Amino acid sequence: MAATGNEKEEAQGEEEEKRHVLKGAVFLTAVASAGMIAGFGSTLALVKKKSPGWFNKGVAATVAVPESGASLALRALGWGSLFAWCGVGLLSATVWKVLGVHSFSEFRQKTQSFLPSVPRSNAESGAESVDWDALFRSK
Repeated sequence: MAATGNEKEEAQGEEEEKRHVLKGAVFLTAVASAGMIAGFGSTLALVKKKSPGWFNKGVAATVAVPESGASLALRALGWGSLFAWCGVGLLSATVWKVLGVHSFSEFRQKTQSFLPSVPRSNAESGAESVDWDALFRSK
């Protein structure tokens, strides 16, 4: 059985849409990462400029303070990350057991039975969709 031209076009359209979503996700991740790095770097630079003495005391361990601020912050980040992962895992396992499901498809069906459905697009709800390309096009 040979695929018709219409089926090939639909498959290419779906593949192009997936590629477009992937490019958007990569772009948003890159922008968010750059923003976080810039914010953290500018904050460090501002602190070092305002009080270099206190900044140096926080970076290196001294006799008075045996642990540097940086190592203390890394230790706190590690424990916080561990607690966050364990908390989310415990919450997920609890919800999984309370619902009595054994697979992701059962979980999806169970949650769809008692949660309201979300409309997929603005066109279905009768609202007018915004043409973002035309909105941001240069004049």
